[in-house]
Amino acid sequence: MPLIHADRKQFLTKQPLPEKSESPILETAKIRFIQMPPHLYRPAFYTLLLLWSGVAVAEETSDPFNTEALQPPKPALHQGGAVSDPCADTMPATPPNQIPGQKLLGLLDVVNLTLCNNPKTREVWANSRVQAAQVGVNKASYLPSISLNASDNRTKIQNARSVDQRSASLTISYLLYDFGLRSANLDAARQLLAAASATQDSTVQTVFLVAVQSFYQAQATLSALDAALESERAAKESFAAAEARYLAGSATPADKLQAQTAYSQATLNRITADGDLKNAQGTLANMIGLDANRNVPLAAANTLSVPASFEGDIAALIEEARQHRPDLQAAAAQVKAAQAGVDAARAAGRPSIALTASANQSDSTGITSRSSLLGITLNVPIFSGYAPTYRVRAAEAQVDTKNAQLDQLRLQVALDVWTAYQHLTTATQSLRTTADLLSSAEQSERVALGRYKAGVGSMLDVLNGQSALASARQQRIQSTFNWNTSRATLAQAMGSLDAGLLQTLSDVGNQTSDGGDQTPNGGDQNPGENLPQKNQPQSLP
Repeated sequence: MPLIHADRKQFLTKQPLPEKSESPILETAKIRFIQMPPHLYRPAFYTLLLLWSGVAVAEETSDPFNTEALQPPKPALHQGGAVSDPCADTMPATPPNQIPGQKLLGLLDVVNLTLCNNPKTREVWANSRVQAAQVGVNKASYLPSISLNASDNRTKIQNARSVDQRSASLTISYLLYDFGLRSANLDAARQLLAAASATQDSTVQTVFLVAVQSFYQAQATLSALDAALESERAAKESFAAAEARYLAGSATPADKLQAQTAYSQATLNRITADGDLKNAQGTLANMIGLDANRNVPLAAANTLSVPASFEGDIAALIEEARQHRPDLQAAAAQVKAAQAGVDAARAAGRPSIALTASANQSDSTGITSRSSLLGITLNVPIFSGYAPTYRVRAAEAQVDTKNAQLDQLRLQVALDVWTAYQHLTTATQSLRTTADLLSSAEQSERVALGRYKAGVGSMLDVLNGQSALASARQQRIQSTFNWNTSRATLAQAMGSLDAGLLQTLSDVGNQTSDGGDQTPNGGDQNPGENLPQKNQPQSLP
């Protein structure tokens, strides 16, 4: 209808609608409808019914207020400004323990599949679309409403002729002024949409972090299994050396039994590590939307550098987090929506002015009557049992509740950043220390075993060396896992967890630093310097 297209810009910009006279098209249709001959009434009725059906279907599939542009994008990794759907390439159903093409999944693949397939992300995206539609619902209140009522009845009376009764009415209602009720409701809907969008961002970052943790947990358990296999091999070698010396008469039975016990313990540790790996793989498969029994082949994890120690301005980090944390933005939008609710509660008890127009025609036993109406309706609420007063009080109390929740979340943001920062600091120091620990433990184990084979060392020294080496390997694996996840946790605490950080975790060079560790981009680097550079202070680690 031309009226809708002419006023759409005013609805989207929240400008009040000017008073309008009735559309000439509607006026012409009303005159023709009233002057219609009785024998054409029934065909006209069915024609109007068909037209209404077509309009109803069009309204269900169209988006006249363009609310889709208000919706946040679908949860996924949107890299490089790509416009295609990053979730379009989904994995089809395949037999257990098989992935299409046996593609090796890297960190970016795992996170993207998780964001696309996790039910939590789908739920928050659906909630955002619901709130976007609610904005359209509230914008629709600025348009007139048109309704058509028609009936065609035949009454059969005993011993009398049948009576045909037909009636039709077309009614137009246009709310002209309501003291800000529509405006307040539209503002509240907009703020709730902003809150839903921010809540989606917060949920996406939470799922994002869990996906990163699951990926590195699977990599850590795989490394732990490799370490357990190496410890089992070393224990088997020690047992073989002790048995050889026992058969040669240069070792006691105690040496052989101790070596055999250590070998059995190493085998048990390997079995346990294998079970932990299967559980981690099942958890990862579940995260990306597959059954737990599906095998998820992962690309080999890049070797990390030994990072340098760092210090950052924690106050600047907290302030930046309060600017970017999506859950804090959602809480602020909830406060604004509650304030708009107060305005709506106050306006609901005030008068309203509406324009009403209708045209009616009835035909009974050949007698046709026609009528039309055009008028302005003033509705003035006088007394509603003090209900409006208490609705306003409830809305004001809701604002206080949302403000308290906002203040609590601001404190929680500071605690989250502080805790994540300290964990990253500890993980960095542990990663550097375990590198030295692993190097010295490997040398000690080699020396002890060589001395024993040469007949100048004891089995106890060998077993102690192997035990220390196995412990150093496990600590190195755990510190590597903690360092990677601590970086992601700090980024999530600051509201900056995105594909940029994943790229820094995935793209690691192969240059070797002092001490034999692989260093990304050559040389040592701070573990926090590759956090997303979004309005980042110079002191950010």
